[in-house]
Amino acid sequence: MSRVCELSGKGPMTGNTISHANNKSRRRFLPNLNEVTLISDILGQSFKLRISAAALRTVDHRGGLDAFLAKAKDDELSGAALKIKKDIAKAQAAA
Repeated sequence: MSRVCELSGKGPMTGNTISHANNKSRRRFLPNLNEVTLISDILGQSFKLRISAAALRTVDHRGGLDAFLAKAKDDELSGAALKIKKDIAKAQAAA
């Protein structure tokens, strides 16, 4: 399982650990990923996604999974999230 957020595309970053003596050694900054279940209002279905805490706050701010995916860029989404976005778009077009 890769350490990449399925909704925002946020992944590991690199930087330095700096000691008190100012010695520098490389380290990784990992995203705060959580496995959450989000519900689509339009599809009436729940989806289990591995997303960052920042993406979860953004989903809540925008008003749910459907509104978030409507504004999200396709290149940032994972394959599973892209499929959900397309299913939501089809359901909205049919309604």
